[in-house]
Amino acid sequence: MEFPLQSGPVCVRCGDTLESPAPPSLCRACRLAPPPYERAVAYGIYDGRMREAIHALKYDGLQPVAQRLGGMLAEAIVQLAREAPAEMLVVPVPLHRGKRAQRGFNQARLLAAEALRRLAGSHPHWHLTLAARTLLRQRATESQFGLSPHQRRLNVRGAFTVSDPDAVAGRAILLIDDILTTGATARAAARALRRAGAASVWVATLARARRGAAQQQGMAAWQPEHVPERKTDAAPASMHDRFMDSSHGQSSFQEGEKDVAG
Repeated sequence: MEFPLQSGPVCVRCGDTLESPAPPSLCRACRLAPPPYERAVAYGIYDGRMREAIHALKYDGLQPVAQRLGGMLAEAIVQLAREAPAEMLVVPVPLHRGKRAQRGFNQARLLAAEALRRLAGSHPHWHLTLAARTLLRQRATESQFGLSPHQRRLNVRGAFTVSDPDAVAGRAILLIDDILTTGATARAAARALRRAGAASVWVATLARARRGAAQQQGMAAWQPEHVPERKTDAAPASMHDRFMDSSHGQSSFQEGEKDVAG
C-alpha cells in the first residue's frame, strides 16, 4: 500500500480539502479567520500507511523512519518554491520539555533535519537554516485528541514563545510539524513568531487530516487516534523494512546542523 497523497482542490492558505475547485479557493475557516501564516502545504493525507509510519516514529521510537518521511517532507516544501523566500529559518514545532524527555526526541526536528539534507542537494540555491531552539513550548498542553476545534485553540493559546526575538526579527520562517489537523497548533506557533517580529511564516507538514469532509461525519472520523506514549529499544525488523528508504543507510539526523538562538 502506497502513502496516500493529497489530491484534488485544496484551500490555498491552509491546504484543507475543498468540495469544489471553483472560486473562492479559500476554505470557510480561512475566510472567517485568516491564519497568521502565508500558506500551509503537506505531502499526503493522514491515513493508511502514512498514519502507520508517523506512529512508528513517534510512539515506537523508530527514528530511522525519519529518513524516508523527511524525503517526503522535502517534496512538500518544494511546493512553496514559487512563493516563499529562498532564505528562511526552519523552525520545528517544539515539544514541552517533559514530553521531549519522555519521548527522547522531537519528531518534527528529525524530519526537518532530513528534509534540509535532501533539499541541500536538490535546491542548492535555497538558504534554509535549522533553528530548532528558536521556538519554545512554555507550558505543557493536554493531548489534542478528543477536543473540538474550539477546545484545541484554547489548549494551545499562549503555549509558544520565542527564545530570542532578535533572531527572527524581519526573517521568513518555515514552520515544520508532522501533522496538521485543525491548524490550531500551527496558528498558535505562527502567531508567536509573528509577534516576535518574523516577516512571514510558512508551514510544511508531512500529512494533512481531511478536516472539511470528515467534520460532517463527526470529530472521531478525522482526529488522530489515541496511542499511549511508549518507547522501545528496538523496533521489529518487519516494521523497519516496511518504512525505511532502502537507498539511505545513514543516520536520520543531520550532523553539524546550525541552530539559531541556542
